[in-house]
Amino acid sequence: MKPIQSRMARAALQIGIRELAAAAKVSTNTITRLENGEELKDRTLEDIQRAYEAAGAKFVEEGEWAGTMVKVA
Repeated sequence: MKPIQSRMARAALQIGIRELAAAAKVSTNTITRLENGEELKDRTLEDIQRAYEAAGAKFVEEGEWAGTMVKVA
């Protein structure tokens, strides 16, 4: 997951940094670091991605293209 994908997913799901951090069981600082492009441990990134996926987000990457999709009810 790229930083822009995290920002897109949060916007589409209408969740804040605090809500995402709680769902992923990480600090809000960790989410901020991710979205600022800092490198995170693989396990931390996986925890965040799982939290997004549980909320209905899906991440796609194809070559130099990256995107985020969300499930609509």
